[in-house]
Amino acid sequence: MYARTEPSAVTSLYRSPRWRPVAYWLATAAVAGELGLGGIWDIARLPFVADLVTHLGYPSYFLVLLGTWKVLGALALLIPRRPLLKEWAYAGAFFTYTGAIASHLTTGYALGEVGLLAVLTVLTVLSWALRPPSRRMWRRTPTASPATKSAPRPASHTMSQ
Repeated sequence: MYARTEPSAVTSLYRSPRWRPVAYWLATAAVAGELGLGGIWDIARLPFVADLVTHLGYPSYFLVLLGTWKVLGALALLIPRRPLLKEWAYAGAFFTYTGAIASHLTTGYALGEVGLLAVLTVLTVLSWALRPPSRRMWRRTPTASPATKSAPRPASHTMSQ
């Protein structure tokens, strides 16, 4: 009988963190690409984008404002370091996509886009969750063991009657 000494490919795939950077960059590229390209389309006020925004009930100048923030958000997600800026970009992308979903559902206009917006929302959350430590605002630090935790401190003053 032969003993198997290495784990199967499926097991090693899920136990190894090698898939994390790939999944992170795929999700981030999709979100940053949509934010960047969509932002440029918004700023340019392409006719089909302007019609969509008008049907959803927003003023046309909203496109330039939203487009500018989308382009800046895409850049923030792609540049190295700057974790606080990335947190804001992720929040902005999440609010943009979920707000667009709410707008489509409320008005009943172009409901076919809700699925794509839901996928982009999930990709945004996935990209955020899979960020490497260098792109996180708060890095995880090992917690102290119970033996090293300090004992409760006595009260600094007592009430006397």
